[in-house]
Amino acid sequence: MPNPIADPLVENVDSDTQSNLVHIETTQEGAATVTINRADKKNAFNDEVIAALSQAFETLHGAEGVRVVFVTGAGGVFSAGADLEWMQGAIDRTEDDNRADAMAMAVMLKRLYDMPALTVALVEGGAFGGGAGLAAACDMAIATADATFAFAEVKLGLIAATVSPYVVAAIGSRKARRLFASGEPFDAAYACQIGLIDEVVADAAALEAAKARISTDILACAPEALEASKRLVEHIIGRHLDHALMSDTAHRIAAKRVGDEGQEGVRAFLEGRKPRWAQ
Repeated sequence: MPNPIADPLVENVDSDTQSNLVHIETTQEGAATVTINRADKKNAFNDEVIAALSQAFETLHGAEGVRVVFVTGAGGVFSAGADLEWMQGAIDRTEDDNRADAMAMAVMLKRLYDMPALTVALVEGGAFGGGAGLAAACDMAIATADATFAFAEVKLGLIAATVSPYVVAAIGSRKARRLFASGEPFDAAYACQIGLIDEVVADAAALEAAKARISTDILACAPEALEASKRLVEHIIGRHLDHALMSDTAHRIAAKRVGDEGQEGVRAFLEGRKPRWAQ
């Protein structure tokens, strides 16, 4: 297995943040890969995996220079969802204990969702329950053609609760009602059709090629503008298009035009050169 940290670009990402269950690899250019490293259990979630992912996302959130974060699973499987032994233990826990477990999952997903960098799920094999929710919490997701998805919690007498905000935002309420209520499995083509996945590629090699392509594209973007673009979307969702919103958006672009990145980006374009963040 490769060194968990390859070409570290940030002081904040070091061996102390690593876990046997989750590996972080970074490049000097600003791309990071978070890998769930539990292939023998199909990268299923338990308390330890959730805590390790949560720590990884918190670390990368504060890491200087990280501009794109890929999330994947080891051994050709994204994540089988909840670990069976973990689920068995939950039966004997109190409601308060189960609420704490669920809240840890919710916090982990929110840390991923709040990442300043662009986040990209790279899905192979299965992405079930929380695994599919993990993909939905990313800004975009790419899957191999043979990938399979399901929100099968209902077949266990449960519900897809903690992942629901991200799944509903990705696929809409009608599709979510159907998939949450039926628990039916679906393939990558359908996942792409409904918006859970953005792109379907042929195989693992094509997934790596897509990863390289996205890295190149994102590393050409201004880091602060990238984060501001993500925050802009959250800011305008559900707001009425009135003068206040128009004024707010005008203020945001004006501030960027006179800011360091805006000045550098436009000048570089006019001078026929790359801006400093793309060099």
